[in-house]
Amino acid sequence: MGVQLRGDHPPSGLQPVRGPWVNGPPAPETVTITAYNPGWPVRYQALSGQIRSALGDRALDVEHMGSTSIEGLVAKDVIDIDLTVADPIDEDAYLPALGRLGYVLTVREPSFHEHRCLKLTDPWVVNLHVFGPNCPEIIRHRMFRDWLRAHPDDRARYADAKRAAVPGGGNVMGYNARKQQVIREIYDRLFRAAGML
Repeated sequence: MGVQLRGDHPPSGLQPVRGPWVNGPPAPETVTITAYNPGWPVRYQALSGQIRSALGDRALDVEHMGSTSIEGLVAKDVIDIDLTVADPIDEDAYLPALGRLGYVLTVREPSFHEHRCLKLTDPWVVNLHVFGPNCPEIIRHRMFRDWLRAHPDDRARYADAKRAAVPGGGNVMGYNARKQQVIREIYDRLFRAAGML
């Protein structure tokens, strides 16, 4: 594929020099996960249609990612979407149109594949991740999603890890950190299966 996908998740050495938060870090929130909701893909379809309509051909790709994109998996009630644009640095090409839909830029990470994250809170909570073409992070997201869709044993392991991570309390970052070992083990299996390790 011509991109580096192996290694830590997220890759080490790519942390921003300054904090990534555009308007300061978010307030702490209690992590709650729920049983799979068959309405999640329906929400995604509505959201992706709005994004594509707002951006036209500037939206090179829009994909449903994260746990809500995996049938049967427990998840936070948050739709994660990966948006590919020609150049994430050119914020004027996409931020105004997304802002009119209610999305607010919350994260800017120049040192992490020029990642931008926008948040929508109404009518649903959405994390919209913006990357450029052939970004290894989008490829990794897609590989992880597709692996869990096709491998019920690892999907169950990941669900167990998510349930075990919730009682630790704290914020989303702490919850994510408590899942990391299982996530890395799954990435190891899927990368080996793809002949990448």
